Amino acid sequence: MAFVDEKQSSSGKPHPYLHGNFAPIHKVQPLTPCSYTGSIPEELAGGEYVRNGGNPVTNEDLGRDAHWFDGDGMLSGVAFRRTKDGMQPEFVNAYLLTDAYLSSVTTHSLRLPILPSIATLVNPASTLIHIILRIFRTLLLVFFSHLPGSQQVIKKISVANTGILYHDGRALATCESGPPLRVFLPSLETVGWFDGCQAEGEPDSEAISGDVFGGEGILSFMKEWTTAHPRVDPRTKELILFHSTFLAPFVYYSIMPSTQNASLTQPRIVNAAVPGIKSAKMMHDFGVSFTHTVIMDLPLSLDPRNLARNEPVVSYDPAGRSRFGVFPRWNPEAVRWFETNPCCIFHTANTWDETTINPINKTPETTVVNMLACRLTSASLVFSAGDVAAPIPKASKKITYPAEEEQCRLYYYRFFLSGPENTISHQFALTSIPFEFPSLRDDVSMSNARYIYGCSVSDSTFGAALGRAVKIDSLVKVDATTLINRAKTSPPTPITGCVDNRSVSDILASNNPNDPIKIFKLPPGFYAQESRFVPRKNGISEDDGWILSYVFDESQLDGNGNAGVGAKSELWVIDAKEMREVVCKVMLPQRVPYGLHGNWFCEEEILSQRPVEMIRHLSVPRGKVIGEVEDQGIWMDAWMGVRNWMLEMIG
Repeated sequence: MAFVDEKQSSSGKPHPYLHGNFAPIHKVQPLTPCSYTGSIPEELAGGEYVRNGGNPVTNEDLGRDAHWFDGDGMLSGVAFRRTKDGMQPEFVNAYLLTDAYLSSVTTHSLRLPILPSIATLVNPASTLIHIILRIFRTLLLVFFSHLPGSQQVIKKISVANTGILYHDGRALATCESGPPLRVFLPSLETVGWFDGCQAEGEPDSEAISGDVFGGEGILSFMKEWTTAHPRVDPRTKELILFHSTFLAPFVYYSIMPSTQNASLTQPRIVNAAVPGIKSAKMMHDFGVSFTHTVIMDLPLSLDPRNLARNEPVVSYDPAGRSRFGVFPRWNPEAVRWFETNPCCIFHTANTWDETTINPINKTPETTVVNMLACRLTSASLVFSAGDVAAPIPKASKKITYPAEEEQCRLYYYRFFLSGPENTISHQFALTSIPFEFPSLRDDVSMSNARYIYGCSVSDSTFGAALGRAVKIDSLVKVDATTLINRAKTSPPTPITGCVDNRSVSDILASNNPNDPIKIFKLPPGFYAQESRFVPRKNGISEDDGWILSYVFDESQLDGNGNAGVGAKSELWVIDAKEMREVVCKVMLPQRVPYGLHGNWFCEEEILSQRPVEMIRHLSVPRGKVIGEVEDQGIWMDAWMGVRNWMLEMIG
C-alpha cells in the first residue's frame, strides 16, 4: 500500500490537520537509543512517557473528508532505561493493532479509512445520501471481514486513538467507539481488547468472574463503547468509566475495582444505567471525586436520528441547556440534574468534594461537589478540526442566553447538594487565557489539588478559524486554589465572569514570584503537545517536579509547509515550579505528529504489568485466513474474484 503524507483537498489546499506536523507518519520502530542535552531527573529512571493520537494508515484519497479526531491510533513513547552509567532514553512508536487497522493493511484496495470521518458527520453540507453511503460502506466492510477470504475480522470498530492510562496491571489505550485496548510497556505492543474481566492475549489465570462491558444481545457492542477518559481513584485504584450509546437510556456506568489492592474489598458495577438523559450525545469526558460522579449532558448531539430531522449526525444547539448529572459514586439512580447556559466541555481537569459532619450519625457527608473544566462557548472546535465551517443557527431556534465571545477557558463549577434545589452556586472562569488539555499531579486528583497544568495559544483560540490549525505555543500552570479564594472576596459575574483577566503576554510580563498563573512560552516557531507531571521524590510542594511534552521546531518544514522525512521532534523536560527552565531535551529519531493525550508510567507500574500470553501481529500466518482450506476449488476462486471486485468498487 502506498502512503501519502500530505493531504490536499480537491481544491488543492492542504487540510490543516493533515499538513505540516499534523501529517501522519508511517515509520514505526522499536526502542531506539536517543541522544539528549541537560540532565535527566532521577525520578524518570525506569519509567516511560507515552502519547496517543490519530495517524491514518489509509490516506490515499486526497480529496476525502478528514478530522483531527480521526485516524488509526499510534503510540509514541520515550522510555528511560537504567544503565550502569545512569539512564538511556529510548524512543519507540507503534500503531495500535486494532481490528480496523489490521483489516486496512490487509485489504490493499482501500483508498479511504474504514470508518466515516467525523468531518463527514459534522458537515452541514453533507447530504443525507452521502452520510448514509459512508455508513453503509463501513457496515459492508465489517460484513465482508467476517466472510471467507478475509485476514482480519472486525469485531470492534474502535481505532483506540485518544488516550492511554494504567489500571490494575494493564496499560489501556482508549477511544469512545469501543472498549479499552491493552498494550504492553515499554515496547508498546498491542495485547488485545479489555472487556472488564480480562484482556485478549492474557492467560486465563488473569480473568476474573463477572459481567463484561456490553453484556449480551445483538446491541451489546454499543454498551461496551467506553469514554476516552476513564478515571483511576488514586487511593482505592478503582477504575471509573461510562459508556455512551445511541439507544435509551444512552449512558451506562461501570466501576472496576483493583484486584492488586488486597487490603480493600470493593464492589463492582458494570453497565448500570444513568437515568435522565433524553438523547444521544457527543460525551467525551466526565468528573469523578472521591464520593461523587458528574455526567455532562451538553447540547452537542451525536445521534444518527438527526438525519431524519435534516440535521448533521453531530449537531450543536446554541439554544439548548447544559445539564450536569451529579450522583454518589455507587448509586447512579440517585442522579441530580443541574442546568445552566449552553456550552461544550471536552475535558475536565479535576473534581473534588466538600464535606461536613452529619450531626445525627456523626459521619462525613458530601455537601458540595466542585469541578474544574475546559469550557468552550460554542462547538466551533468540532467543526474547525475537520476544516468545516460551523453552521449558522436556524432562525427557528431562539437563543435566550446572552451572547458569549468565542473562548475556551479553565472554568469553575460548584454544585450545591445540601439544599432541596439543585443549585450551581459558583460558575465562572479562573483565567481569561485559552486553556485546554488539562492535567494535574495524579496522586492529588479527586482532592482539592492546588495546581492545574494545561496548554494555551498566544495568538488565537482553540476554536481556530477555518483553514487554520490550533498549535500550542504555551504551557501553563494555574494555581486554582488561589484564584478560587480570590473569587470569594471579589466574586466575578456568574457564567460570563473571570477571576484573572490578563492575557498571555500580560502574564509573561509579570515579575511576581507568587503569580497564580505561570506560563512557559516556547521559542518562536516551536510548538508543544499536552504535558504530563512527574513529581520529585520527597518534593517540598505539590508542584515540585517536572512536566514532559513533545516539541517540534517548524523551521524544519519546507516552503510549502510540508514535513520531510528528516524532520524530528524532541521530548522536553521542564521544571514545573517556576515554568522557566528546560532541564533536559531528548532528541528523537523522527517527528511525533501533534496528537491528543499522553501519560507517564512509572517504573513500578511497568514492572507490575500482568503477564501476557500472546500479542497481536501485523502478519497473519497462512492457514489463518478465514475460510481457507487446502484446496479452495472453483467456487472459492469465483467467490474471491467477486469479493475483490466489490472491495475495489467500494475502496
